[in-house]
Amino acid sequence: MTQTPTPLRSAWIARLGLAVLVAGAIALLAFVATVPLDVVHQLLFSAVVFGIALCLRNRESRLVPLILMALSLVMSTRYMWWRLTETLGFGSLVDLTLGMGLVAAEVYAYLVLVLGYFQVAWPLNRAPVPLPEDRAQWPTVDVLIPTYNEPLSVVRTTILAATVLDWPADKLNIYLLDDGRREEFRAFCEQVGVHYVTRTNNNHAKAGNINAALKKSHGEFVAVFDCDHVPTRSFLQMSMGGFLRDDKLAVVQTPHYFFSADPFERNLGTFGKVPNEGELFYGLLQDGNDLWDATFFCGSCTVLRRAPLEAIGGVAVETVTEDAHTAIRLHKAGWRSAYIPIPQAAGLATESLSAHVGQRIRWARGMAQILRVDNPLLTKGLRFVQRLCYTNAMLHFFYGLPRIIFLTAPLAYLFFGAHVIHASALMILSYALPHILQANLTNVRVQGRHRHLLWNEVYETTLAWYILRPTLMAVINPKLGKFNVTAKGGLVERSYFDAQIARPYLLLLLLNVTGIVVGIVRLVMADTGGESNTIWLNLGWTLYNTIMLGAVIATSSEQRQIRRSHRVPLSMPAVLHLADGRALPCRTLNFSTGGMAVRLDAPEPLQPGTDASIELTNRNRSKHLPVVIRHDRDASGISLQFGELDLEQERWLVTCTFARADIWVQLWGRHDRDTLLRSFGDVFKASLRGFHRLGRFITSGGRRSDAAPPRTGDSA
Repeated sequence: MTQTPTPLRSAWIARLGLAVLVAGAIALLAFVATVPLDVVHQLLFSAVVFGIALCLRNRESRLVPLILMALSLVMSTRYMWWRLTETLGFGSLVDLTLGMGLVAAEVYAYLVLVLGYFQVAWPLNRAPVPLPEDRAQWPTVDVLIPTYNEPLSVVRTTILAATVLDWPADKLNIYLLDDGRREEFRAFCEQVGVHYVTRTNNNHAKAGNINAALKKSHGEFVAVFDCDHVPTRSFLQMSMGGFLRDDKLAVVQTPHYFFSADPFERNLGTFGKVPNEGELFYGLLQDGNDLWDATFFCGSCTVLRRAPLEAIGGVAVETVTEDAHTAIRLHKAGWRSAYIPIPQAAGLATESLSAHVGQRIRWARGMAQILRVDNPLLTKGLRFVQRLCYTNAMLHFFYGLPRIIFLTAPLAYLFFGAHVIHASALMILSYALPHILQANLTNVRVQGRHRHLLWNEVYETTLAWYILRPTLMAVINPKLGKFNVTAKGGLVERSYFDAQIARPYLLLLLLNVTGIVVGIVRLVMADTGGESNTIWLNLGWTLYNTIMLGAVIATSSEQRQIRRSHRVPLSMPAVLHLADGRALPCRTLNFSTGGMAVRLDAPEPLQPGTDASIELTNRNRSKHLPVVIRHDRDASGISLQFGELDLEQERWLVTCTFARADIWVQLWGRHDRDTLLRSFGDVFKASLRGFHRLGRFITSGGRRSDAAPPRTGDSA
């Protein structure tokens, strides 16, 4: 009989406790949220609730986030009840049209807030399950690495890392799935000793590529890596144990970690300082989904059990987010999934904002397609909690229209005098401000180490315009659109302002700045008719939108990225051997595929251009790699460039660097907890930089003579 895994027992206990808690909370919430209060009592009630939250927010207890979520839901539900029952008295067609648009956006935001709290109520934080000591009991695994048009310089590190996975050689087969059908890839695979697989067509893109490979491989399990995601040696040992303990487990997902800066991080200067866009999902949401058995396959850094995958017809091909769609089908068939929140691979982020936007468009379109063709709320086989988790994941990508509504809503009053909320400014503040502050305070505590609050506003505002049309069109006709490959390994040779991608936000910025001018003129020169408070309220809202748009403009100012090989921090002992026989003990500072920086234990002047070798040790084995001393950075800091490496030397370099899990674990989730004031200050500074860069672009007459579009090598 299969033993029930400890993580599953813990999950069921937590689910039962949460179910009881939620049932009582809903009954209490329904009462508290609907009690009518005047302005004074509403403000007093809000102050008490906020004071309780402030007292609790820094206490180290797993119950505190739940209490904060409950308090936030009280204030947000009060606000929505008030909005829907007391503020919809529209006096004109303009008021009705614009007002209903704002209400719809607020209802959407409220639903996402509630479902988001549900998702992350109790992150499971699953630990890896140990494997049997007898390696004969370990199963066979096929490692699949799909590629299409990425350059070999990007793919070879992943292939080499796969060849040093800590798994019995007779139970491991590695397949490069080349939809580009390139001879240099075939030759490299033969040289390295991995299987090279092609097909006669490119039907269904990545999903079709994997499905074709399933017919040519036979392992009990399948590990999938995007061709730029370099696995660590411990990947399989960390992820396979759960399968042997639970015979209904079909998917084990690990985080996607990126060792290069994405366009937001590079253009805003936040790399390593602020969590990137994906860290919330892999650092918190997937871990939260795991409690509800709703973790889903993310296309890479994943292991799947072959039998259930083949039983559902392979990887789903009906949508362009084949991974999430495949997970839904596995869950519908009664299989389970798991998430191990420990990075066991690292990859390259997109280099340019345009490529990043293109990738997110595909994700948004695919999630909208799933909502149409396999709606988790309506499809058979999913449990109720799984339906909620999947629905929230899909609803998230519909934020395009609500974001744009929030960016323009105050202009309706400033430009046209339209009352989109039929209530006094003081009454609006008494309900809206507690709702916003309480939600932000809660999210700072819940998400603080994985997403900094206002940066989320910047990310979503930047993408809002571009995901709006694809999501709406996919709902209307899910067959529209096609899979697009995200370019990796490219260069941005010169800084430039991407006016094309910034165009919609330049228009929104112009509208908001004009709205501020109109509002000020109305305050100073016109008869406000007793509505000065309403003007001030809409001016404040418009000013906030302007600050956000300034930060969005900063993301559109592409900064140089001229490194073909990205540097990664690494501290480990090494020995620098000189041609005269001297051996200089040192410690590495960072590395890349092209070179390494070291600090000598004892200062020693060295001549740039000198040939040498660096001795790297791993697991009591050492090898020498040829290097050239390029720059004597200070008395003990040396920059080294690797010489011509043979295949085994290159494999050893990967073994000692990219394939070490401790590197990515040390860099993962190490950000300080966010605060409201610090977040606003950082975004405000980014906004000022955006206006400065926009000013330079305007004063240059919109010329791009100092600019060059991003190069992506062989990538499309």
